[in-house]
Amino acid sequence: MTPDDVLPDELLERIRGRAAGYDRDNTFFHEDLQELVEDGYLKLFVPVDDGGKGLGLAAAAQCQRRLATAAPATALAVNMHLVWTGVAQVLAARGDSSLDFVLKEAAAGEIFAFGNSEAGNDSVLFDSRTAAEPLPGGGYAFTGTKIFTSLSPAWTRLGIFGKDPSGRDGDGELVHGFITRQTPGYRILDDWDTLGMRASQSNTTVLEGVVVPADRIFRKLPVGPNRDPLIFAIFACFETLLAAVYTGVGERALAVGVEAATRRTSFKNNGRSYAQDPDIRWKVAEAAMAMDNLYPQLASVTADVDNLADHGPQWFPKLVGLKVNATETARRVVDLAIRVSGGSSYFRGSELERLYRDVLAGMFHPSDDESAHNTVATAWLGPLEE
Repeated sequence: MTPDDVLPDELLERIRGRAAGYDRDNTFFHEDLQELVEDGYLKLFVPVDDGGKGLGLAAAAQCQRRLATAAPATALAVNMHLVWTGVAQVLAARGDSSLDFVLKEAAAGEIFAFGNSEAGNDSVLFDSRTAAEPLPGGGYAFTGTKIFTSLSPAWTRLGIFGKDPSGRDGDGELVHGFITRQTPGYRILDDWDTLGMRASQSNTTVLEGVVVPADRIFRKLPVGPNRDPLIFAIFACFETLLAAVYTGVGERALAVGVEAATRRTSFKNNGRSYAQDPDIRWKVAEAAMAMDNLYPQLASVTADVDNLADHGPQWFPKLVGLKVNATETARRVVDLAIRVSGGSSYFRGSELERLYRDVLAGMFHPSDDESAHNTVATAWLGPLEE
């Protein structure tokens, strides 16, 4: 099954046609989501026997790359659902059935979202500023604030985590669980008014003692880096699917730039196409070569996840390196496409103007540039001496 089969041209063009309106009005992509649900797109990782597409990470990443060429914000938000279903699939492939229920519920139409990000928490998954208070019976009450909660208007299942300071004999324990839309004790703020990726409506979620019962607690981990398969699965899916979205942004920017270079004409050169201008040609070539380096990296890393490749301590450098390369390459390609396209791309409503704003969001997703470089340097050079 190819990305074209999963996401037909007709559906892709309808999604493309709505993207500018969502961005302009700062509204959620309700129509896109409805069509994607009807198309079975949110079941990319769900087994065929359960009514899903039965894809692995490599194929799902190419689908997300294709979707992002039409509507980056729609693709980015859908990512958060696909991260959880992808994590469940990656774990299951490694003999861990702890999140099989996620695939079952996704097959039944539930929409998952990622509620882990916290302002000021540069430890990401290895610590939390959210309190997880243990309750009788094995449940926990979570109190804290989660940011960048994409799919805020639509999710029916939200994955969250927090820290129980009393866990593990006082060393602290990180507790992971899911709440439903009907669970009392949380508020979604109407605070998503951003530079780009506006349709994702990634609002802040405030947890005010929201209770996760014992049967929805799926992991308890020590504070700090660890080798639990859940951590690998989250990084593998989050980083690669993010990379796929920004690869799609770069791919679209290059196509728009090529079209503009061919369409524009030079007055001083007797109406010749800018496609004949050596400087413009150099910029297009620079963008194309940058993208050509990115496509095989995305394909290789995702295929290695699917094939259970053993990269040992090099796995995390590969994952964060892909994410940073994709977001930075896309940003550079969008910039080149704007330079090729001229002043018209500066006006509101231009697709490149929107892509320019959307692509900037890449620098804020974990792992950020500094963290990624530290991860890669440590893998190759060892940790810094104390």
